[in-house]
This record gives sequence, structure tokens and C-alpha cells, in this order.
Amino acid sequence: MRDYPKKPVRRRDVFGLAAASAISVVASAGASEPVAAELSNLKDKRKARYQANSPEVRNFYRVNRYPSQ
Repeated sequence: MRDYPKKPVRRRDVFGLAAASAISVVASAGASEPVAAELSNLKDKRKARYQANSPEVRNFYRVNRYPSQ
């Protein structure tokens, strides 16, 4: 078996690799096209998200009335 000479990994090399990867991530994120936000009308935005008399809502408030232990 051959004994290969070990090349030490220097701290400066590790930080340089981290900086290079961070720069490449930022560059690739900037290269993508911006996505336009979807336009929603105000009626849908203000609409109730739940039915007030649904069984799930009733059960939630019924269980929350239990006394704390």
C-alpha cells in the first residue's frame, strides 16, 4: 500500500469554499425571473374562512369550556 502524503485542510480554505458557495447561491437566485403576485379581489379576501355553525367549530368551543386541571 502506498502512503499518500496528507494535505492539511486550512481554515482559510474552508471559509473560501463557504464564501464561494454563498455567492453562487445569491447569483443563481438573482438570475431567476421575478414572479408576479396574483391579484385577488377584495370580496374573496374578506370572505369568512369558516362556517360559524359547523360541527368542527361547535366542538372546538365545547371542548375549550372544559375546566382546566
